[in-house]
Amino acid sequence: MSNANSHTRPVSNPLNADEIFGVAGMAAGVIPGVTAKRPRIFAVANQKGGVGKTTTAINLGTALAAVGRRVLILDIDPQGNASTGLGLGRAARHGTSYDVLMGDADILATVLETQIPGLFVTPADVNLSGAEIELADHPRRAFRLRDALARLKPESGAQSGHEPFDYVLIDCPPSLNILTVNAMTAADSVLVPLQCEFFALEGLTQLMKTVEIVRANLNPGLDIQGVVLTMYDKRTSLSDLVAADVRAHFGDKVYATMIPRNVRVSEAPSYGKPALLYDHRCIGSQAYIQLASELLQRERARLAA
Repeated sequence: MSNANSHTRPVSNPLNADEIFGVAGMAAGVIPGVTAKRPRIFAVANQKGGVGKTTTAINLGTALAAVGRRVLILDIDPQGNASTGLGLGRAARHGTSYDVLMGDADILATVLETQIPGLFVTPADVNLSGAEIELADHPRRAFRLRDALARLKPESGAQSGHEPFDYVLIDCPPSLNILTVNAMTAADSVLVPLQCEFFALEGLTQLMKTVEIVRANLNPGLDIQGVVLTMYDKRTSLSDLVAADVRAHFGDKVYATMIPRNVRVSEAPSYGKPALLYDHRCIGSQAYIQLASELLQRERARLAA
């Protein structure tokens, strides 16, 4: 398995994802993305916990990698669940997103390979919990992540001789703190996982206000890439009612693909694997494959506009 760059350290015992996915593993009709001159950066954000945010970051990243995109998952949640869900134990996290934010490490030095060819991760650890206080007096505290991610632009020269990333998915913490603000300041767009449950729209109002504040003061180009409905249960009328309500509010920003409740998707993190590697045939994995296809369609339409 090839390194992302000379600083990349592999996770031990990588699996051959080609054997897992193959032709049967990917749904028909997946449209290859168009590689941009710089990576597209998405902040995967929702201040409510338990909405499938980390699960979406991991499995969307896996599906994109499976169709040939080079993807970096940047874990900035102090819980580090995205890192754990990709099979990265605490002992292996020698360089983390905390080190990047504090200016103690170049982001390229923290990138690790995962079990999925083309999918990489910058891990997180509990030290991020103190970032709010540690960055309080920094004059550019909201721009720390954007400054660090500038190293991933080909024109920076930092990746000379190495393949650039196509996408960076920032897994944000379940709160609207300085870490999430950093992610939105660094991102091109925000991807919002939203559970099909009662009060789903309640917390979304504050998230949208935060996006507007960041756009007005820190990142004028920030937009909402899309809203992903998660934890959809076709057995209940509530899921359909919530989905209809969300689509009425956000229109075509809402993805057609809905991520269903699925036991296999819930089990996968405990084995340190994306659901697509744990069981690519389950309905949850197939939904994330379709979500990746839809995202790439949107990205191709954006570039053609």
